[in-house]
Amino acid sequence: MNRLYCRHRNIIDFALSSLLRRTGKNVALLVVYTLVVFALASVIFFVQALKREAALLLKDAPDMVVQKLVAGRHDPIPVGYGAKIGAIRGVSGVHPRLWGYYYDPAVGANYTLLVPDDRSVAPEAVVIGSGVARIRRLSEGDFMTFRSYDGKTVMLQVARILPAESELVAADLVLIGENDFRALFAFPDGMATDLALTVRNPLELATVAAKIADQFPDTRPILKSEMLRTYDSIFDWRGGVMVVMLGVALLAFIIFAWDRATGLSAEERKEIGILKSIGWETGDVLLLRFWEGAIVSLSAFFFGVILAYCHVFFFSASLFEHPLKGWGVLYPQFRLVPVVDPYQLAVLFFLTVVPYTVATVIPSWRAATAEPDAAMRS
Repeated sequence: MNRLYCRHRNIIDFALSSLLRRTGKNVALLVVYTLVVFALASVIFFVQALKREAALLLKDAPDMVVQKLVAGRHDPIPVGYGAKIGAIRGVSGVHPRLWGYYYDPAVGANYTLLVPDDRSVAPEAVVIGSGVARIRRLSEGDFMTFRSYDGKTVMLQVARILPAESELVAADLVLIGENDFRALFAFPDGMATDLALTVRNPLELATVAAKIADQFPDTRPILKSEMLRTYDSIFDWRGGVMVVMLGVALLAFIIFAWDRATGLSAEERKEIGILKSIGWETGDVLLLRFWEGAIVSLSAFFFGVILAYCHVFFFSASLFEHPLKGWGVLYPQFRLVPVVDPYQLAVLFFLTVVPYTVATVIPSWRAATAEPDAAMRS
């Protein structure tokens, strides 16, 4: 065991000295290699962190949301539907919700207007998210101007600004009273945006949804699990777009790395011939080339992963935030909680490290099996 350890240690020492003799080529390869791993790892870390945040946010979401459809589009639902749906066995609670979107032409941003369940917002007042306050430069006590759907100007006083810690979910949020909401959107009494349902047994969600769809054909029940899958699909799609964008650079790197790994220079062939002539065995030469490739690929992998981790979780993925978050005007400012998926890291490892390391052994095997004098003459 000690002899095997000493053998590998000596070969690794010689591999390091061999790499240092060709510093320029190896540093260039290491830099390009690291950038490719950095870009791919950044996308993986960012998408996984966003998925985790979405799962945590939806943890307190209603078990089911029921929307009314007209010609396939979301339409206000009569509050009276709630009493009939509440009578379905398994439904423990039905809460009408009032919410909608308001476009502010002054800043070109969309706000989410919501009437809180406890109706805690006073008349002619609003509670706004820190993102809205920042983009509109508002403070507590200022007035926020809206234009209602009947063309009138509505001025509501900012009663409170939500803390910055809630910006991920409340950056574009405006909490408003029910009467002001209905006046602003000309929203008729007795109607709600949708119905939030609570179901006693989670295993009965599909059964309850089927009963609702059967009794109310003009409605669409949406389960919490479907919301989560939708968010996962969105983030996977955005991550896939980024990977496709990086595909050209990745392909160029693969061609470059393959050419670098499979083509031995005259100097390297001569070195192998000298090693064979002084007593190195073919297995020793292959181990030397293996460790050279492993040192380069492992270094690039670890440097790339560490840089990607810092880029995503300390600098909020500033290089990729627009294609991954979207091109909205009102961006939330938040720092993602670190989350690493070992499976995806393992996939990235086998896609970036293993091929290059294996590719370095193939040409060395051909040169190592040749006669020493032939290798040195070539």
